[in-house]
Amino acid sequence: MPIIQSVDRALRILDLFDEYESELKITDISARMNLHKSTVHSLLKTLQHYNYIEQNIENGKYKLGMKLFERGNFVIHNLDIRSVAKKHLMELSMKTGNTIHLVILDGKEGVYIDKVEGSAATILYSRIGRRIPVHCSAVGKALVAFKSQEELAAILKDYEYISQTPKTITNEEDFLTELNNVRKEGFAVDNQENEAGVSCISVPIRDHSEHVIAAISMSQPVHRINKKAVKEIAEMLKATAENISRELGFGVKASSI
Repeated sequence: MPIIQSVDRALRILDLFDEYESELKITDISARMNLHKSTVHSLLKTLQHYNYIEQNIENGKYKLGMKLFERGNFVIHNLDIRSVAKKHLMELSMKTGNTIHLVILDGKEGVYIDKVEGSAATILYSRIGRRIPVHCSAVGKALVAFKSQEELAAILKDYEYISQTPKTITNEEDFLTELNNVRKEGFAVDNQENEAGVSCISVPIRDHSEHVIAAISMSQPVHRINKKAVKEIAEMLKATAENISRELGFGVKASSI
């Protein structure tokens, strides 16, 4: 595959900038690129014309331009989490035989936006588009546990802790204690709190900003669940969520966008 030399050089110049060296002199760029100063100057001026490079008027050094920030945000905001997550949900479902759910937060409720049916699944209550309360579901807990104090306060303001089963959390104090456990463990559990006979484990998915934007979950009949099973399922979900999060930019420093 042929490489266009001028494009290759321009892109290599952009790659010189990082969190350690956010500004560079033209002589530094010339030396690192092993190019004549006049050639580098022409490349920089072209990049500057399109706002991919800016020049600090105070010291004459060059730095990355706002166009990169604009283009990076365009890519990020156009990522469809369902398409990114789908293959990972399918892999986990095939590995376990269980149904895997993808849920986002909408107001004070979780909403199922995707699912992959497992070959050995016995729990059929979920459907895409279904809403679920945050206080009695593993996905709900995973979605709100990592919110800021202000965001969480807004969600819980006038919140109704409606009892779904005898095991449902029915007050804010107990719910906040539960969320603290979720933050410590890195996963959430619904132990027959939403539906009798069903236990669910969930973990959060994060994006490039490190915010939780979704959660994935796996449900099991309670007779299949013990402490060992919870830990094993949580670890599998965490691994899957980490893979999805990485594809959404989690762990990628803003300076590299």
